[in-house]
Parts: sequence; C-alpha cells; structure tokens
Amino acid sequence: LGAYIKGTNGKSQGVVPFLKVVNDTAVAVNQGGKRKGAVCSYLETWHMDIEEFLDLRKNTGDDRRRTHDMHTANWIPDLFMRRVREDGEWTLFSPNDVPDLHDLYGHDFEKRYAEYERMTETGEIKLFRRISAVELWRKMLTRLFETGHPWITWKDASNLRSPQDHVGVVHSSNLCTEILLNTSRDETAVCNLGSVNLKLHIVDGQLDLGMLEETVRTAMRMLDNVIDINYYPTPEARNSNTKHRPVGLGIMGFQDALLAQGISYASMQAVEFADASMEAISYFAILASSELAGERGRYGSYTGSKWDRGLLPIDTLDLYEKERGIPVEVDRQTRLDWQVVRDSIAANGMRNSNVMAIAPTATISTIIGVSQSIEPSYKHLYVKSNLSGEFTQVNRQLVDDLKAVDLWDADMLEALKYYDGSVQEIERIPDVLKARYLTAFEVEPKWTIECAAHRQKWIDMGQSLNLYLEEPSGKKLHEMYMLAWERGLKTTYYLRTLAATQVEKSTVDVNKFGIQPRWMKNASASGDIQVDREPAATMVTPGESCNLDGDCEACQ
Repeated sequence: LGAYIKGTNGKSQGVVPFLKVVNDTAVAVNQGGKRKGAVCSYLETWHMDIEEFLDLRKNTGDDRRRTHDMHTANWIPDLFMRRVREDGEWTLFSPNDVPDLHDLYGHDFEKRYAEYERMTETGEIKLFRRISAVELWRKMLTRLFETGHPWITWKDASNLRSPQDHVGVVHSSNLCTEILLNTSRDETAVCNLGSVNLKLHIVDGQLDLGMLEETVRTAMRMLDNVIDINYYPTPEARNSNTKHRPVGLGIMGFQDALLAQGISYASMQAVEFADASMEAISYFAILASSELAGERGRYGSYTGSKWDRGLLPIDTLDLYEKERGIPVEVDRQTRLDWQVVRDSIAANGMRNSNVMAIAPTATISTIIGVSQSIEPSYKHLYVKSNLSGEFTQVNRQLVDDLKAVDLWDADMLEALKYYDGSVQEIERIPDVLKARYLTAFEVEPKWTIECAAHRQKWIDMGQSLNLYLEEPSGKKLHEMYMLAWERGLKTTYYLRTLAATQVEKSTVDVNKFGIQPRWMKNASASGDIQVDREPAATMVTPGESCNLDGDCEACQ
C-alpha cells in the first residue's frame, strides 16, 4: 500500500483490492453443486499490508476492503516469533524494495532482513514502517479469535524440514494447512490425499501393526496410481505433480482409536499413542514409497533431496532446532528399526517426494462414521450442516459404553441434548466415563498441541490442526500458539470457539428428571441434577473485560 507505480506516478492500493477480486471469483464457483469455491491467501509477516490483511474478514469497516468468503493465513518467520518473545520491534516493507525475502528462510532470511532494516536507517529504503512485534502478534491473535482468520502458520519450520529444499521454496500451505510443497511460476503444487481409519486398526485394545502395514502399503500404491490417471486443469499442475509425485497419507478416527483403548485425549497416554501410531504410519509409508521406487522408478527430482542425503523426517527436527537456536522439546524416541527404511532408500530411492499429510477429513469421516482426523470429539451429540443438508452426529462409542452399564435410554438422550452434547454435568454418568469422554472444549489445548507435536516429528508435510478455546483470554491464546511454535509445529488451522450450531432442543422436556433451564440452576434446589455456578455479574468493568485488543469494537 502506497508503493510508487512506475509510469503513472501513482501510488499502489496494495494487495487488498486484488484479493477482493479473487474472493468474488471464488464465490462465483462451486464444486459440483455440493461445495462452494474456496481460496486461501497467505501473506508474510514483513509485508507492508499485513495489518490490512488481518482485517480482511472483519464485519466492520470499508466493505470494499473486506473479503468475507476467502480464507486467509499468516506465513510467519521464526525471527518474528523471537522478536515477540524479546518484546522487540518489527519492520514492515514493500515487496518491491525487498524482492528476495519471499524466497529466503532460516538464517538466510534473518541475515537479509537485518540488512534491509539497516538500509531503512541509511535512507536507501524509504517506504517502511516500524512497529512493536508484540502489538502485531496481539492483533493477529485478536483477529483470529474474532473471525477465525488469518490462520497461524510458520515459514521456517515448513521449509527447513521440507524434503524438497534442493529444488525450490514452500511459499504457503493449502486451503487446510496440511500441504507444504514448493511453488513457482512453472509449478502449481498438487497433492493426492488419502486417510487411514485408525480406529479399525485397534484390535483387542492395541494397534495392530500388521494390519496397519497392509493398509498403508495398499494406500501408497493407490495414491501413486492417482498421479498417473488424474486430470490436471493446468500445465503447471501437471508439471509439478508428475515431476515430484507427492502424496499425502494421513489418518482419521484418532479420537475413536483412543476411546477404543479406554484412553482420554487429555492424558500422556494419548500423547504416547499419537507418537507411536504416527511413527508406524511414517515407517510403513516411507518404506512403501521406497519399494515402489524399486519397482516403478524414482521421482524425477529425487537427486539432491533430503531422502537422497539420508535424512528422514525425524532427522530434520534436529536440523530445524539447530537453525532456529531454540530447543524443540519433543523427545526423539523410536520404537521401530529405522535402519531397514534407511537401507531401502539407499538402494531404491523414493517414488514420491512427500508421503504424509493429515487432512481434516470433514466429509469422508462422516461418511465412514468415525471422528474427524486428529480432532477430539467436538461434542457427543450435535448437528453438522453443509450444502447437502443437516446430519445428526452421535458418538457411537459413548452409546456403547453407556449401554454396557445400562445407562442408555430416552432420558439420557434428552440429557445429552440439553447439555449440548457434553456428559460432564450429567450425574448419572460415572466419573470414569466423564474423564474419558471430554469434548474438544473440555480438553486443555496443551494436550492437542502435545499430541500434534509428537506426530509432527514423523511427518514430512503438515497437519490440519484445529485448536479450541472455551473462554476468551488473550493470555491463553498467546500461550497456545507460542507453545505450538516452540514444539516445532509447522501450521495450525481454525481457532474454534463456543459459538456453533446446537442440537435441536424443541423435543426436550426441561422439567423432566430435574433438568432445568440454565438460568434456574442457582435459584432452585428441586432438581436431581445440581451444578454449582457462580452468579453472573450485572456489569463488567473495563479491567474485567476480555483484554485481547484495545481497538476491538466489543471493548469500546
């Protein structure tokens, strides 16, 4: 915004008007009448227009500079995160003055960025702005809380751990933040995705490695076949996909797999299972791709890749830690004999440049009837809506466990509806089941992040990771996303808050079995179900409000 336009003596209006055009184009497109067109725009944190970019999804302000339909994401360098920790300053530039920053990361980015900052002091760069890194970070988190956008993703972790660092740069992720592939004028990144139903591989309360290996081998062969038979709308997409042959094998039903073992998501057991299950999938997927290379040939750009240099995803965690100079506090424990995989790659190479990515599986998990991707249970009873209609989702594992203790009946169904799919306030349910059946908002975010961090060390791309926040808190937001960065995550997805469609309650008799409207709970002791609640304050003083952002309209 404000950059000089050569030839007209005018000033640029920045990226926002052009993003508006992209937004309106996406609205005009739908996918087979079932899905709306979708676009996600990524912007680097040093860009002069970053603050306007953060406001794109706001419902207030000049509507000509808003994109209400397009998704947005921050593409953040580690240098910015360190400046936030140190309460330092951050300099914004016009990309015309710093044309190479887009293609730099790690130490190379930091060195060049510092040079550009010095050039502002000598007058060589005139169009710049210096702001507080903490204030910009706070605004990022505030907009994320208010609008769900822009998502928080990290440039350095995505590039430094990329197997394909020898042939290009990862400039962004995709619509769901799990794909991390190089892009350029000649290559539009394409990735063929598949997901393993993890729940089906829990046999007698344990992960069946033999069954999992068979599934992963079949999936890798199928995904590799898709590359050759797929339809490519542009030459750039065909060029990228056939040259590098990336695939993204992920998982769904993680929460159901935990429940099948009697494990709560909010536990170290869950973290250990996330670690062990992802190690197994990584092991079998990489090995399968290597064996396919022996059968069908290596992918075109294999020579010089991290695979070719003997580096597996688990090895790149140490490289990243060394580059950023801050420990990645995730253990490097292994359970399988990785020398077998290393020997296979040394002999055969790899068929695919990338092999793993965890997608949201929002649709296919519903079709199959398992929990979405790596998500904790959103609720145990809720209504999901899309262009195909509304679908009631019920946690069948909970129903089975309640039947086992003779507690599943019409009254229990009504109680679940009344309590918005949560079991925590239903007195009939035993404490052991309450501890196991937490909803996404009842699981502390640290557990979701720790599970993701222990998966990420095995994955060559990323994870579509939603985070959940029950109460508005700037401090919690900061701690959540700082922890995600410190643990080495590459990307995050939506920030979910308690404002979703509820189960229809018109059939619930609120006077039955002591189930009372929530406003009556402190006024009456006549019900069988009692919940202690603090009385609501009649007014909120400025000091007690959600101190996320002083400019937030809600705080005025």
